[in-house]
Amino acid sequence: MQEPLEISNLTTWLDTTLRGIMPSMWVILIECVLVGVALLAAYAVIALILIYAERKITAFFQARYGPNRVGKYGILQSVADMIKILLKEIVKINRVDRFLFFAAPFFMIVASMLTFGAIPFGKGLHAVDFNIGVLYVTAVSSLGIIGVLLAGWSSNNKYSMIGAMRSGAQFVSYELSAGFALMTIVVLAGTMQFSTMIEGQRYCWNLFNGHISSMIAFVLYLISGHAETNRGPFDIPEAESELTAGYHTEYSGLQFGFYYLAEYLNMFIIASIATTVFLGGYMPIQVHGWEGFNQVMTFIPTYVWFFGKTAVLIFLSLWVRWSFPRLRIDQLLNLEWKYLLPINLVNIVVMVIIVLSGLTLTDLFPSLF
Repeated sequence: MQEPLEISNLTTWLDTTLRGIMPSMWVILIECVLVGVALLAAYAVIALILIYAERKITAFFQARYGPNRVGKYGILQSVADMIKILLKEIVKINRVDRFLFFAAPFFMIVASMLTFGAIPFGKGLHAVDFNIGVLYVTAVSSLGIIGVLLAGWSSNNKYSMIGAMRSGAQFVSYELSAGFALMTIVVLAGTMQFSTMIEGQRYCWNLFNGHISSMIAFVLYLISGHAETNRGPFDIPEAESELTAGYHTEYSGLQFGFYYLAEYLNMFIIASIATTVFLGGYMPIQVHGWEGFNQVMTFIPTYVWFFGKTAVLIFLSLWVRWSFPRLRIDQLLNLEWKYLLPINLVNIVVMVIIVLSGLTLTDLFPSLF
């Protein structure tokens, strides 16, 4: 059977070609530049696709058409909006802390970009593959809250400040549950490295390998991750009916675009990390002993598997956003501190017991997995 069309084949060929015509130092420099450009391009393209997809899916839920004028089926609407936001004037705001005000959006972009670079999009498609990958993404993704707090503080606007305070409380709270949910699977997998974790899910996803404990961790991570992205029903930091636009009320033009872009990329990052840790990442569906079926599944490129699984989780996130009303701040914090966090603490202990007792599916049925 013909080999699948993997991008890693192209990168391997490019590396071999460059090393044949120039010194190693220049090869590394050129490859780093190409990787950076590729990540920035993917960052922008994925955000545009998600903006369009959310508008269409939301319209479907609400029995509307959604974008339908700019391009066939409105497919160019996101591109038109991007051009518009690039051309819009950045309004000068009086009595703001100018340095912090202009620096805040970059914290959002840098935090999401650092996390974005560690995601394994396919076999061999890692910008970086740390042996502490789970810890790395948890740490660098937390930097985004600095941009939110700085935006609220420096804007000299009471609505912005309230939105930033809400976001800080929300992010710090739900970061705990998200971290514990990931650590539960780290206990199961025995590694923090994404590539090793994915290889260990060749025949059995972590979602099922840890029985009910890993399923609980999956649900808790999706809830916590959704809350971290400040999307409904957890969108109280930018509740339009209460706070205008929350912490980015005073931002306009490209500065507002940075926050808008980071919001959608954070949604993609949460879904992609869940795909990697719980759903086998880029690994195709494989059944032990079904060689014909496995060959057909392997023929599909790994990046198609990754984006397909991630798209399902993004659709689930949008479904939740447009199905539930916004929570109050007290309800949101009660949900985390009184319910999610205690469940997480008990769940990670249960997972330790499962692993030490050898009760995982791969331990119970080694011939199948």
